[in-house]
Amino acid sequence: MDPHEAILYPVMTEVTSRILETENKLVFVVNNRATKRDIRRAVEELYEVVVEKVNVTITPRGEKKAFVKLHPDYKAVDVAIKLGVI
Repeated sequence: MDPHEAILYPVMTEVTSRILETENKLVFVVNNRATKRDIRRAVEELYEVVVEKVNVTITPRGEKKAFVKLHPDYKAVDVAIKLGVI
């Protein structure tokens, strides 16, 4: 799957901003057909970081959210600034 198809947009709420700072995780709404492997590859290619772990959940609205934990050498805050969500 193309990286631009896999990741739809980043999510920034009060809860996700706390996760961003404390757990070094980014939160994205992703394509429902995207696998964890697709999401990992897309984040690594688009944002030039190393992904440690990907967790996925389906919201009650039917959206698929990906919680992407970055390797400790990379800061999620820096990526969020680059994305313009902070």
